[in-house]
Amino acid sequence: MSRLVTKLTRLTHLDVSRTSYSSMPHSCTWPSTLRYLNISRAKLATITPCLPKSLEVYRLDQREVNHPIENIHSIYFIRTSLKVLDLSYNDLKEFVLTLPILRELHLSGNKFLRLPAGGHYPNLQTLTIQLNTLNVFGLSDLQSYRRLKNLEAGHNKFVCSCEFVTFLHSQLVGSGDVKITDGKQSYVCDSPLYLQGEAVSQVNLSIIQCRPVLFVSVSCGVALFFGMLVSVLLWRCHTFWYLKMTWAWLKAKRDSQRRWQQRNMDGSEPLLSFDAFVSYSEKDASWVEDFLVPALEQPSDTDSVNPTPPLTLCLHKRDFLPGHWIMDNIMSSIERSRRTVFALSENFVQSDWCRYELDFSHFWLFDAGGDAAILILLEPLSKDDIPKRFCKLRKLMSSTTYLEWPQEEERRPEFWRSLRNALRRDDEQEN
Repeated sequence: MSRLVTKLTRLTHLDVSRTSYSSMPHSCTWPSTLRYLNISRAKLATITPCLPKSLEVYRLDQREVNHPIENIHSIYFIRTSLKVLDLSYNDLKEFVLTLPILRELHLSGNKFLRLPAGGHYPNLQTLTIQLNTLNVFGLSDLQSYRRLKNLEAGHNKFVCSCEFVTFLHSQLVGSGDVKITDGKQSYVCDSPLYLQGEAVSQVNLSIIQCRPVLFVSVSCGVALFFGMLVSVLLWRCHTFWYLKMTWAWLKAKRDSQRRWQQRNMDGSEPLLSFDAFVSYSEKDASWVEDFLVPALEQPSDTDSVNPTPPLTLCLHKRDFLPGHWIMDNIMSSIERSRRTVFALSENFVQSDWCRYELDFSHFWLFDAGGDAAILILLEPLSKDDIPKRFCKLRKLMSSTTYLEWPQEEERRPEFWRSLRNALRRDDEQEN
């Protein structure tokens, strides 16, 4: 075909479409006037340099010519190349050929997986590449074309990734230098499966799909922040303290019920070994050991006719069984005691006593009611001085009469007499 038309010096348009051409020679000769070449709807699988492609300019000076032409210093011979090439509906998978003068390139209906490299077509202004197997293209692909103005790339098998959807949205609204001329409805997702058939312009992918690492990082950060915030609030509300104490109380109560059931099965009466269980802070141990124990565990000699019998006190330092869980010891001692004495002070409510399992005893003790508890204030202490987390202790102080430890020596005999009466056995009080 090139040999047939090579001498047609005025040929500008050549249409050899709808043929059975399946190959072309490596090189061909074409008329320099050829501007438009149509080889669409053939069977070409590869393209060779046979296509007209170069712009050649020759300059001849007079000294290079045997017969100089008067008044002409140089002679220019210009050979131009085609500006429009149509290779639509062939079997092409790639197109790598330098065509510096080409203005329009039509590649629809082939098997391209990506856009041809734009560096081979520095003057290309229009590109059509519809109905291929094009998966995706981006800004860098378009920027490789220096002068591209119009693009038709619809009806391809697009993979709707976050990058492609975002890029195409910006192109469809005309924010780029390249104008998409085949309409936004031509761009339809082929994958992923849940977006198949969906117009790319209508697709809105979430941040979870587009930025999973960022989403996970931000989510973890937010979750950590709220976790810390909730932890601080729980700590300020003493929730952890309540949970720990509840767990200890439930475990001890279950063990206690097991012991009661065992006694019921054996038919034995509850064993009462102490008149009072004493709950106090370690910092107040000297008062308990120097004043409380001697005053109650020794017979009173104030009445020589009817002396008051000594009372038995349960102290954790001396009466707890070694090797047993401390809460078991506490509950066992409470069960074996008729009353419970609380030696209240600033040390009791503000020191580190609550860090130890011994100090969880009040949670169980108040289940017995106000009659089983006797409050002794070692120093002036109001209900408002008790931390709010000790709600039952605050309530007990509002509803139960308590004894105050007198600082004056002459008032102490009356204090001990009142305490003994409160701790005395019911049958003794009747007598």
